[in-house]
Amino acid sequence: MTDPILSVRDLTAAFRSDGRWREVVHGVSFDIGPRETVALVGESGSGKSVSAMSIMRLLARDASRIGGSVRFEGRELRTASEAEMRRVRGDSIAMIFQEPMTSLNPVLTIGFQIAESLIRHRGLSRAAAEAEVVRLLDKVRIPGARSRIHQYPHLFSGGMRQRVMIAMALACRPKLLIADEPTTALDVTIQAQILDLIKSLQDEEGMSVLFITHDMGVVAEIADRTVVMYRGRAVEAGPTARIFSAPEDPYTRALLAAVPRLGAMAGRARPMRFPVIDRATGVAEPTPETPDTVRAAERPVLEVRDLTTRFEMRAGLFGRVTGRVHAVERVSFSLAAGETLALVGESGCGKSTTGRSILRLVEPLSGSVLLDGEDLIGLDAKTLRTRRQRMQMIFQDPFASLDPRMSVGAAVAEPLLINRLASRRAARERAEALLTRVGLPAEAAGRFPHEFSGGQRQRICIARALALRPRLIVADEAVSALDVSVKAQVVNLMLDLQAEMGLAYLFISHDMAVVERVSHRVAVMYLGEIVEIGPRAAVFGDPQHPYTKKLLAAVPVPDPARRRDRHALPDDEIRSPIRAPDYVAPERLYREVSPGHVVQDWGADWEAATTRVAAA
Repeated sequence: MTDPILSVRDLTAAFRSDGRWREVVHGVSFDIGPRETVALVGESGSGKSVSAMSIMRLLARDASRIGGSVRFEGRELRTASEAEMRRVRGDSIAMIFQEPMTSLNPVLTIGFQIAESLIRHRGLSRAAAEAEVVRLLDKVRIPGARSRIHQYPHLFSGGMRQRVMIAMALACRPKLLIADEPTTALDVTIQAQILDLIKSLQDEEGMSVLFITHDMGVVAEIADRTVVMYRGRAVEAGPTARIFSAPEDPYTRALLAAVPRLGAMAGRARPMRFPVIDRATGVAEPTPETPDTVRAAERPVLEVRDLTTRFEMRAGLFGRVTGRVHAVERVSFSLAAGETLALVGESGCGKSTTGRSILRLVEPLSGSVLLDGEDLIGLDAKTLRTRRQRMQMIFQDPFASLDPRMSVGAAVAEPLLINRLASRRAARERAEALLTRVGLPAEAAGRFPHEFSGGQRQRICIARALALRPRLIVADEAVSALDVSVKAQVVNLMLDLQAEMGLAYLFISHDMAVVERVSHRVAVMYLGEIVEIGPRAAVFGDPQHPYTKKLLAAVPVPDPARRRDRHALPDDEIRSPIRAPDYVAPERLYREVSPGHVVQDWGADWEAATTRVAAA
């Protein structure tokens, strides 16, 4: 039997808090063999990232304490000197972090940052290091690598920044790559490209991979073996195929049962709650289909017609317009009471700008937005403020949406006080009632945002959005960054509230499996335009536009047995929405392929894309 490249035995990690040591990782053990990929999975707070940081000795020495054994190629890392660890980090063991923008120095070019490790660990000259950087960027498929090495991180998209991090990690040809949630915040197509890239580079370089994630679809796609963590302990470990087909621990069964699976809604007309899992037994309670909430007979709550939003790009001393970002281009749709319309597409396609334009958080250039028959475009600020009582927004990052200096009770009550709809006492009582309604105790009103988990903070944002009893809620990636079980809880809450209050949801997301679960209709956006819209069953069951097919093909399947079924994807990123100042958007033609299912006609470019996807 081949000796493992990394052997972890009885790993513990503790942090000093209030003068006492609090252990957060309890006796974790696993091995990683040569060329093997091991996935460390679990929800936020399970100890995955702390375990990885302990292996790399990246925890603050004065505030943490690590126990157990970490042996790399037979050498004990836990007792190695700091000088030895510096030689190991980036050379023999490399790490990719979850958020590339915070991992890259914003004031240094990406070429300089990659070259730094080459000069330090491999002793290359500056010129030789720069040539090697170009080769690495070509290897991770960054177009125009030679011209981009002198650019700064903010000029790269999220997917491209993550590729830069991979190039940096691979610079010294490490024997072990630790990837900590490297695809969590990425779109499905970019995520698929990154996973394919890591796998192909692993085969080429012969390295081992420790892949940390909470996405079971990604685990099924990439891992040879899986270690499941819960509350700092490894509760189950084994071959990935066995973990998925015959999980033994109740928590593993609960985790797998909560995973949204594309295609699970086939034959179901209406949205459906996620199963509620008993973590002690792993048993799922029966999940009934949600009642029919759509009030199609009434006038639509929201009617959007030819909505167009552009942003001018200026340069020079006199601020001459050099181009325009065509963020939203002639978008039209309607939304009934009790209905969920999902707006899907990659980052940069215009989804969030559409939602913000509807609420006039950004000013549209033209078009109409009718809320209960009244056009919001052109309303003065005072009138618009009163109309916003009927439409609210839930943002992607709940922590950034809440004032850290304000108690959550005050945050939920604030809309009532600003709009003078309640006295302070009545607003406080209403806030406590709303917190109870979203599954939090009334006494939570006196606590602050940092005292809650990510899922709980998102519940607080939902409670705040409900304070004014709106008719429409724009949910902008409201569950994208949440763990699978927390995501299920928040989605179930939103469906329950819709059934109870007849809310209309504009659900903005790139998570196709969740969209399939919660939506009545789906609109697919590309470069600011809706290219396909229709009933959820029609769009998912019979996608017509090549871009819709590309999105669906990129969704990871949480089944290791189907790992080889997924087609290869073209490496092209979403094209730029920047146009010349004199650009005139072409008239688009649409055709109805089935009742309510409308698709935009596409030209030669999309015909070529269809050929590439079909041939892959």
